[in-house]
Order: sequence, then C-alpha cells, then structure tokens
Amino acid sequence: MTELNAKQEEFAKALFKAYDTNTPLEESDWKEVVTDDDTAYAVQDEVVKLKGKPTAGYKVSLTSKETQDMFDADSPLYGQQVEECFLKSPADVDLEKLNEPLLEVELAFRAKEDLKPTDSLEDLFHKVTVAGDLELPDARFANWFPELGKYNVMSDCAVGGLVVYGEERDADKAFESVDDAANVHAVLYKDGEKLKEGVSSEVLGNPFKSLQWLVQKLADQGKTFTKGQMVSSGTFVLPPKLTAGKWEVKFDKGFGNVVVNAK
Repeated sequence: MTELNAKQEEFAKALFKAYDTNTPLEESDWKEVVTDDDTAYAVQDEVVKLKGKPTAGYKVSLTSKETQDMFDADSPLYGQQVEECFLKSPADVDLEKLNEPLLEVELAFRAKEDLKPTDSLEDLFHKVTVAGDLELPDARFANWFPELGKYNVMSDCAVGGLVVYGEERDADKAFESVDDAANVHAVLYKDGEKLKEGVSSEVLGNPFKSLQWLVQKLADQGKTFTKGQMVSSGTFVLPPKLTAGKWEVKFDKGFGNVVVNAK
C-alpha cells in the first residue's frame, strides 16, 4: 500500500476542502506533488475517506485515444463517487454548486452481483444493468479543462462531478450480444438545438471493455466492484462546457432520453 508523505496528505485535505466548500484550488500550488499512478490513487482514497461516505460507484475517464492524448496517458483511469453524485433523469442541477462542469454522453452499468476480475465480457453482460447517462465531470481546480495534469486528475477522483442516468435495464435484455453494446448511437441537444452525436464504440471499442478494465484495476488494488455499485463508463463525444439550459441526449436501442436542466 502506498504511503503518502506530508505534502501529499496536505494535498488530499485541500482536495476535500475544495470539494466540501466548492472553492477551487490553483494547480500551480500542487504541481509535482504527485508523480505516479499509485500515489495518485492513494491520494484519491484519502479524499474518499475524508468524505466519510461509502463508494457508491465510479466513473471511468480517458477511454478514447483523443482524450488519452489530451492528458498524455496510455490507459483509462477511474474515480470513486459517493451516492449523492448519482441522480435519476430528469435532474435539476444548480450551477452555483458546481465549479467548472463539463457534460459527457455515456452508458452507465450497475452490478447485480459482485463482479470478479476473472469475469469475461460475456460474464459481465449477464451481471449488470445498463442505462444511458449524462456525466457532468467537474474538478476541484480553477481553469482545469483541458490543462489539468493527469496525476492531479486521478487524485481528484478523476474529476468526478455528477452522473444523471436514465432507465436501467438488464444488459442481456437491452442488447442482443456483448458486441451490440458497441453500436449505441446518441445525439446531444442544448435547448432543442443539436450539438453533437456519437457512438458507444468510442469507449475502448465497446463500453463493456471499460467495465472489465475497471473491475480488474480495482482487483489489482485489493478492491471489489460490489453489487449495487454503478459506473459511468466513458464518453461518446468530446465534452462541451455545461452552461444554463436544458441538455438532452437521445439514445437509440431503446435507451430513451436523459435530461439535465442546468440553472
């Protein structure tokens, strides 16, 4: 287990305070405090401990080559989320309670039983529910996107904000096969105007690969993706900034619409 030094402990406390008070940090004050993956996840664990609430789920980031290149990374990363970060659609969101949020179109999975690192994609297909979602990434830093360093992103719970999810269905009923999950098409609208569209194959070729990566990564760290936990698995589109208005994503394959009213 990675031990934090005094400066890294201070960093975790500063991240928690920024989360708790919605007062952003300046990255220049915390550059090079964390310089490797293991320490970044250890800082994240300490931030979650300071929140004093169990991990209700996760978000996976950097699931496309484009986003990995932006943060000089060669693999995904994850962030832990507490219960109040997951909201059912339609959801009203108060921008004053957020820092500098973005908006991403994703699929969310929820475990119907504990997931194992030995699970194949086919195993996972039968063990989860799936829903369309809008994730609202948000950092504890000022002017963070897209300049925030990778290790600070990881330390900051992968810049986790909110996840607004739609109707959940058993994945093996929503899709004909695992491969079918790569073919979900979604169109994003702002106040009725079409902004972007994307397809789920942007997420590591198939969002189930994102889920499998997370389950295995957690196992490497002695953690388990447990029954009831949810994950927002990676974005179909490069995220716009979340501004006031009605944001709606329309999915095909029976996933319906997910709505965020930002005020």
